[in-house]
Amino acid sequence: MTRRIVRTGLLAIAMLVCTHALAENAAQGPSEYQVKATFLYNFVKFIDWPATRNEGPIELCVLGKDPFGGALGRAVEGKTVNGRPLVIRRIGEIAAGRSCHVLFVSASEAGRVSEIIKAIRGRNILTVSDVDRFCERGGIITFLMEGQRVRFRINPKMAASAGLKISSKLLQLAVIRPEDKEKD
Repeated sequence: MTRRIVRTGLLAIAMLVCTHALAENAAQGPSEYQVKATFLYNFVKFIDWPATRNEGPIELCVLGKDPFGGALGRAVEGKTVNGRPLVIRRIGEIAAGRSCHVLFVSASEAGRVSEIIKAIRGRNILTVSDVDRFCERGGIITFLMEGQRVRFRINPKMAASAGLKISSKLLQLAVIRPEDKEKD
């Protein structure tokens, strides 16, 4: 439990430092996608996948045109989560993403969001995007910009339907619309 509290504190600090640096000093601070890359890495630490998905490397996939440049690679380079290495894959078709743990849907795929969500339904994949209304269209996490700050919205219902359990600590940091909350 103490280890989980420390990890939660570190996540909160990392997220605050990144968003504060972006807001305070855009010229010298991290870029929007450097912050989003850090978030993606940290999301992995606070998601529990079903036991059938807990072996081998954790695959972070980018579907469509990669907006991260090298930022995602730098964010996960040499890091592990629960002893598992992280692997980044850039894919052009959703069929190639069925083994992904995290699927970032880039803005280049905005017109196909419904098709993508339908294709991976029931596959235990954390879907993340910065496409407008991604959560409302069936995605799990949407990045939001509030001025110069990067925030994120989580749709707990969609996470549950994907068989994923999101830590309450991560949920506390997210924007959650009342209609997206799970019923107790």
